[in-house]
Amino acid sequence: MKNVKFYIAAVSIAAVMTSCKDEKKEMAEKTVNSYAAYVDSISKVDPKDAAGNWEEIETSANSKKMEAESSLVEVKDKTAYETKIASSSEKYDAFKATLVAEKQKTEAVNYKTTIRKALFGVEIGDDMNFDWVNKDNILKVYDNFITTVSNNKDSYSREDWDEIKMLYEALDAHKNTVEREGLSSEDNRKIAGLKMKFGPMLKVNRAGAKSEENAAAKE
Repeated sequence: MKNVKFYIAAVSIAAVMTSCKDEKKEMAEKTVNSYAAYVDSISKVDPKDAAGNWEEIETSANSKKMEAESSLVEVKDKTAYETKIASSSEKYDAFKATLVAEKQKTEAVNYKTTIRKALFGVEIGDDMNFDWVNKDNILKVYDNFITTVSNNKDSYSREDWDEIKMLYEALDAHKNTVEREGLSSEDNRKIAGLKMKFGPMLKVNRAGAKSEENAAAKE
């Protein structure tokens, strides 16, 4: 009778242990599949759309990955799960790289648009169309451009100065057209005075920004 009781107890313990192992394996499968499904889902989202929710995506992905990895601690046969996690992580990293690149591109475009609008008072496209600048407003355009640069010269990077130089040269090229349309001598004289102020400022600050960038790169 004692032997029978011992056998029953042993079987019961084994059953409990097996049950615990099954539960841990089921939990591992559940969390690993959840992480993989999440990565598959977000990888199908357009990077431009995902960029707006990047922090939420990053938090969720990291949380699900940590949960999946933690669930494998007490699972003996976990090679397949680890492989699946690694595969999903590679897929996520590739998506992240694309998203970050898109985000940086968008930020660069937005920043360039902000600078151009500050300099001209209106948004300027990459076509550099200055048809809106005429003999009646060109002095005001020059004055706003140069005053804005002067007020912000200490905050511009080398890339900003390159952009400013390009925009200034494009405006100068359009001035030739405006002169033929009847630009007054008085306005032309005032513009010449602004240009004399701007030339040295552009040269000195652009060179200084480039030197600072080179020094930073060496460090």
